[in-house]
Amino acid sequence: MSAGGPEWVVREDAGLPVLVALYLRQALDVRQPEELPALRGAPVGAAGEWADRPTLERQWRAYWDMTVEPQAHPSPVPLELIDGFDMVVALPVEGFDELAAEIAPHGDAAVEYARSAHERYRASLGTGASYRAYASAIAQHERKAGRRAHSFELNVQVLPLTQRGIWWIGALTVAVTDSLRSDVVAFDAAIAPVIADIA
Repeated sequence: MSAGGPEWVVREDAGLPVLVALYLRQALDVRQPEELPALRGAPVGAAGEWADRPTLERQWRAYWDMTVEPQAHPSPVPLELIDGFDMVVALPVEGFDELAAEIAPHGDAAVEYARSAHERYRASLGTGASYRAYASAIAQHERKAGRRAHSFELNVQVLPLTQRGIWWIGALTVAVTDSLRSDVVAFDAAIAPVIADIA
């Protein structure tokens, strides 16, 4: 990034809200988003006996979108914090009763799992090295394209997923497996098409 030229911003994290949402997805046996693998070490719930499973899955998907990219998916009604989730989960005050009831028993376990995964990320990857990884990929893209990268924003969630890879989970957000993110050569190759797509 240079003064007067295109600017890019990459935010990398293993966010507690995203980790909790994926834990709940697994605990409730929600299949969306279908392409995203399961979390390592999180329990897999059995499909419940809900009379209206499509309603539960629709509410979870809306909660997921609001969690991953809250600015792009604002709630039309106020949000309220859900007890037992330590200020990590907030749902709209209307239209989410089924989801709120189903996630209630999982609060402590979900938050504990998310905190542990977040701490592992911070211990291994949450350093200044993340900037260098993206700067290198952008420089490679610029050489290949023969031009400066366009300005862009990218959010990267580094997650303990069971399959190694990278997936779009929002308009400006990708999920990458922690094992892939920690492999410098493989991560460079995996992030290159993402950078090419947006820069």
